[in-house]
Amino acid sequence: MKFTDGYWQVRKGVTIQNPTEVRDVRVVGDALYVYAATKHVRHRGDTLNATLITVKFSSPRPNIIRCEYLHHMGKVEKGPKFELYEEPAEVIIRNDEHEASLTSGKLTVRIAKGDKWQVDYLYDGRRLTGTGYKGAATISVEGDGDYMREQLDLGIGEYVYGMGERFTPFVKNGQVVDIWNEDGGTSSEQAYKNVPVYVSNYGYGVFVNHPERVSFEVASENVSKVQFSVPGERLEYLVFAGETLKDALDHYASLTGKPALPPAWSFGLWLTTSFTTSYDEETVNSFIDGMFDRDIPLRVFHYDCFWMKEYEWCNFEWDKDVFPDPEGMLKRLKDKGLKICVWINPYIAQKSPLFEEGMKNGYLVKTPSGDVWQWDMWQAGMGLVDFTNPEATAWYKSKLKALIDMGVDCFKTDFGERIPTDVVYYDGSDPVKMHNYYTFLYNKAVFEVLEENLGKNEAMLFARSATAGGQQFPVHWGGDNSANYLSMAETLRGGLSLGMSGFGFWSHDISGFERTAPPDIYKRWVAFGLLSSHSRLHGNESYRVPWLFGEEAVDVLRHFTKLKHRLMPYLFSKAVEASKRGWPMMRPMVLEFGEDPTCDVLDLQYMLGDALLVAPIFNEQGNVRYYLPKGRWTNLLTGAEAEGGWQYEQHDYFSLPLMVRPNTILAIGANDRLPDYDYADGVELHVFALEEGRQAKAEVYNVKAELELTATAVREGSTITLNVDGSGAGKPYSFVLRGINSASGVTGATIEQTEQGLRLVPETGAKTIVVQL
Repeated sequence: MKFTDGYWQVRKGVTIQNPTEVRDVRVVGDALYVYAATKHVRHRGDTLNATLITVKFSSPRPNIIRCEYLHHMGKVEKGPKFELYEEPAEVIIRNDEHEASLTSGKLTVRIAKGDKWQVDYLYDGRRLTGTGYKGAATISVEGDGDYMREQLDLGIGEYVYGMGERFTPFVKNGQVVDIWNEDGGTSSEQAYKNVPVYVSNYGYGVFVNHPERVSFEVASENVSKVQFSVPGERLEYLVFAGETLKDALDHYASLTGKPALPPAWSFGLWLTTSFTTSYDEETVNSFIDGMFDRDIPLRVFHYDCFWMKEYEWCNFEWDKDVFPDPEGMLKRLKDKGLKICVWINPYIAQKSPLFEEGMKNGYLVKTPSGDVWQWDMWQAGMGLVDFTNPEATAWYKSKLKALIDMGVDCFKTDFGERIPTDVVYYDGSDPVKMHNYYTFLYNKAVFEVLEENLGKNEAMLFARSATAGGQQFPVHWGGDNSANYLSMAETLRGGLSLGMSGFGFWSHDISGFERTAPPDIYKRWVAFGLLSSHSRLHGNESYRVPWLFGEEAVDVLRHFTKLKHRLMPYLFSKAVEASKRGWPMMRPMVLEFGEDPTCDVLDLQYMLGDALLVAPIFNEQGNVRYYLPKGRWTNLLTGAEAEGGWQYEQHDYFSLPLMVRPNTILAIGANDRLPDYDYADGVELHVFALEEGRQAKAEVYNVKAELELTATAVREGSTITLNVDGSGAGKPYSFVLRGINSASGVTGATIEQTEQGLRLVPETGAKTIVVQL
């Protein structure tokens, strides 16, 4: 939201008061209170009829500093509030003649005293950002009310990322971003997943702790500032920082919640009925049997909306006219080795038998006059479940439990964005704040019922809407994209932005939701989709089975599905890492290579974990231009090597740049039929471009997220030493020295010549292998 008219003037009807000088500083416990006047005080009379802003600095966790601006603090603060995971942080507070400061970990806020308002945030003595003249403000807008604003400095060459799943350019500089969940598809500035957090390539981030609309002006209203504003007379934000941007993101995830670990089976291939298509058990079986007959491993089948009778979404009952034996049908599908997902949303249509029950018991959101809120958008006479009512939440969860007992394994939690603001909630929550926050309560309830009935690390969603903290309930997908290359690229931008907002797992509708892709786009998108965290074939008005796109599409889907299964020992270790550190599985280049300025703006390629670089192809010619940071990289699919720098290549449908980072041990599994198997049994540990004096490491977990095997490789001169440790070391395994075709001697293993390089099979009981090149 803009308040100024250029740099010097303010807009008509706008009154801005900025902190001008510090009048007093007090230390209260572990907090620092600063009292700032909005005009210079030269004598006592200047304190009359004047505004004094209270600024409180504290630390909810190490390396995180909270800043709270208060104009009039007497106003009642209604919920909801984001759930934060605070822990005692040892702080150091200094207060002398010239300045005051608070330090948490290596992060410090420093406030200058005297007649100049200046606040600086420093990490280990290095200035990150700050605010000063004309920065913070309390603002009155004629006819619109009060606002609080902050402006934080942007440095030269500084770029801003995040703010949820945004399909606009990946670098947010120059953009106006309103944090307000909307159902706008993937081709506009609107977003399903709005998160009031941004991170910077300077190694820090800022979380604005407000669930209501937060308006960001990122190098837009003031080109050297990130501005954010909220309605009212209170503004709270938290600065977090680390040695690297990855460390900073870890601190943010620790504050707002780490992602749960999805079950290993969820990383396999998903197929859906699509949305408006016709389907019954015979149709569903034709899809599933068609996949199996063509040797395409399928792990999850999803039933979209019309598993329920039209006009009755949601009644949580199978349409008996189409599915007369749902229990038997689900059992037959599960006997084929499939997991089952069904579509739901938080709305109850008037024709649903549940509407009267919900209305009678007060389970639906009401209008200020006490009526049930309803409208006809999406479903006729639709009401909205009130998740602020514990009884309503338990009621909703009971309907899902019945489906779980029937054999359903997970839910696609659609919608959650079209949340009205002219309503009354059971617990008295502010409906404006609830607009964005509603999705948190909705997805939390669904995730909880899955975890309660299936167990930890067996619960997962396929969610469209989210806000801060929603990353705890994975997985999220990118919403309604279109069947063209432009939408494929905007989809990737959305996923990378969401990853920079603390979300570890993300998916998208392969080949686009709207319309039907030509075979070319289908095949290129399959490669992108199977090299994403989660992989789902889904559409609107047409099916997404590959044979409808030609026989080559069948071969391409089989090829990349089996490749993903072979990569699962590596991918699942990155999933475990995401659950522990908050790092996304699909990582923008800047997150891994913050020291390389070329990576700051790249959004047509990404890192899958820390070791694999993926550059999807966005044109029918098969041409691709991508960037490699310094070092010798290896294409996993072809074995071709390339030195760092810009690359120009052409690929057929069975290939793309899938480059392995130098000094990597890549764990490749022995099973291409399933995503969930014994990853340590028969694992091949491929060693890539190990440089002098460097050590590479790989970890292999089992599907219960227990560490089974740790492998290391060290090169000293012409000697490579390989080690394994852990309970999985007793299972068959081997090393492959990629690109190395001869050795003068080996101890602890036998050598096999392969096209990829030397394969080393350890001798019985050997845990150390030494190779002389």
